[in-house]
Amino acid sequence: MSQDLEWLNVPAARLDESARQNALARQVRLTKPPGALGRLEELAVHLAAMQGTEQPRADRVHIVVFAGDHGVAAEGISAFPQVVTAEMVKNFARGGAAISVAARVLGARLEVVNLGTVVDTGALDGVTRCDLGPGTANFVIGPAMDEHQCVRALAAGRHAAERARLAGADVFIGGEMGIGNTTAAAALACALLSAPAEALAGPGTGLSPDGVAHKITVIDRALSLHRDHLGRPFEALRRVGGFEIAALTGGYLSCAQMGLPVLVDGFISTVAALTAERLRPGAVDWFILSHASAEPGHRQLVQALGIPPLLDLGLRLGEGSGAAVAVPLLRIACALHNQMATFAEAEVSERH
Repeated sequence: MSQDLEWLNVPAARLDESARQNALARQVRLTKPPGALGRLEELAVHLAAMQGTEQPRADRVHIVVFAGDHGVAAEGISAFPQVVTAEMVKNFARGGAAISVAARVLGARLEVVNLGTVVDTGALDGVTRCDLGPGTANFVIGPAMDEHQCVRALAAGRHAAERARLAGADVFIGGEMGIGNTTAAAALACALLSAPAEALAGPGTGLSPDGVAHKITVIDRALSLHRDHLGRPFEALRRVGGFEIAALTGGYLSCAQMGLPVLVDGFISTVAALTAERLRPGAVDWFILSHASAEPGHRQLVQALGIPPLLDLGLRLGEGSGAAVAVPLLRIACALHNQMATFAEAEVSERH
């Protein structure tokens, strides 16, 4: 393994079992029938174990959106032109994107990292440039990234997670933007799950059935080209992934190593989460899946990670938007856990 990748060998932090048991004991004492708040109770207890405290919190949320273009867009696998990636980076900077609005509503910190677009956006306020090239290469012809690009993309995610930790974040959200990235994510998921493209490829930004069929053909070509190298997670990521998918993977790994809870967004983010787990088993303990994506392949990813999503609202936008929508759920779970009176405090009789 390259010296620049040695940080991947750092194990994920351990959950605090003492904090978990204390949180469970508190749930039993609260003025409600046991289990009456369902998954809200489980969520609060799990956050307590993650944060090492009986009273978890989700007040300080740090959102990082990673953007990058994909060479596979040349195969006509998206309903939108590739210039949209750069245009959306500018939209993020102006505060007009869905995740920008959600971050304002939540009082969350939003950071945008441009890893490389075909159209140069120039310097933008609120956007960090980490130029790895004008997008990835077309992975039906060769690897999407050379090793140096993949290493730097992973590191960009790691550094973003470290900034979140230094800023005192309670929860980290990673988002993505990149025309063609559902194709890259589906190809990477196929490699990780040893599954056929038809089981994981979906409409993305709105492809027709014929468009999805073409997308499956493109992914099959890529899997055939790279099949001798897809058994290793790093090589699978490098060959059929994307700049922003690699950055998400690095961010999630770093969060797991530092013990920072991650609220995972939809299909593309979940592929990155699975990649992180394959690179460093145990990272999954630090992931909370925010919602069930409308992309049909998401169900297999959820099953592979073994984490049930919190919401199912038919979302498929990306950007971290679904994770942002789930933040109020985390906050109310924490508030109920922390602020409800116990039977003793309320002088309410407990059940026999």
